[in-house]
Formats: sequence, C-alpha cells, structure tokens
Amino acid sequence: MINEALLDLRELEGKAMADRIMTEDDYYALPDDVRAELIDGRLFYMESPGLTHQKLLGRLYKVISNYIDSKNGNCQVIMDFDMKPDTAEDTIVRPDISIICDPDKLTERRCEGAPDWIIEIVSPGNPKHDYLTKLELYQRTGVSEYWIVDPRKKTVTAYRLDENDFDMTCYSFQDKIKAGIYDDLTIDFAVL
Repeated sequence: MINEALLDLRELEGKAMADRIMTEDDYYALPDDVRAELIDGRLFYMESPGLTHQKLLGRLYKVISNYIDSKNGNCQVIMDFDMKPDTAEDTIVRPDISIICDPDKLTERRCEGAPDWIIEIVSPGNPKHDYLTKLELYQRTGVSEYWIVDPRKKTVTAYRLDENDFDMTCYSFQDKIKAGIYDDLTIDFAVL
C-alpha cells in the first residue's frame, strides 16, 4: 500500500494525491528520503531546498535564535520539524521555521499544536502551497503569525492573527520587519 502511494507521489511531481485519504501512519511510513507534508489527508511532495532557500533559512534562524537567547526567552526556534497543528489524524506539516513558546507542545518527534510564529520560504516549484494551502491551515489552527518569504519576488508577506482572521502586510527585501509576537524584534532583510 505504501509503495503504491510512493509511486503515485513521485508521478505527481508535487501535486496532491487527490484519490486517497492518507493518515499519520501513512506519513510516518514514508521512506526517509521522501520529503512530503500531509494536509487534510492529502500528501504533498516537497522538492529539496536550493542554496538561496538554505542561506535565508540559516540567517533567519540565527537572527531569531540570537534574539531569544539575548532575552533569556523560553521560546524555541526550530527548523524543518514536524508539526501536527490540531487533533486531526490527517495533517502533519514541516514549516521551514517554527517558533514555539509553549514547551508542553514539543515532543522529540514533533510540535503538537500550532506554533506561535511560522516562517515559510517559498519553493519555486509550488508557491501556491505556501500562499494558499498553508495559509488556510495556519489561520484555521491558530498560528499567531505567519511569514511567507519569497526569494524570487524578494518579498515578505506577513500575516498576523486578529481574532479569527489574518491581517496581511507586504514588505520588500529592503525593509525592516517587526515581529508581531515580540515587542522589540525587527529583522532587516536588506542585510540578510
């Protein structure tokens, strides 16, 4: 069953598997070399990140981690780590960066519940995944802040949860962007 799903997954080249509802057990049965996310029972193939993606990821992680360390904060900054945003058995995603301020949400395997802040760096092969699919998921599950960093467009779209809706602000890579979950963290994208 899993081998059949892998063949379908590889043939679809990043598109969702629409015919079969998959579960958490299916997700964790995938081979280690298959990068995928499970959203509402649909498996999405993820391409390997390129150099620009990795450099941005490392720099953002460093800035945020250094800030939290300098404040002796209790939040954790985690890269490429499984997140199960709610109790459904059919959704597990791997945000590029998750900031989790409730240590009880963290297990050795994943984050159980919505992180406080998620940053996704857009992959050229499937930008719709970050801009639409994950946006809806993160809003629905109560992520306080969600940034979409788009290296090709050199933009950052920041969504901040206000009650049940996201407020959106767009920035360029020349801007300094204030993190909404902290009073005094600003990230200068011009120096990243």
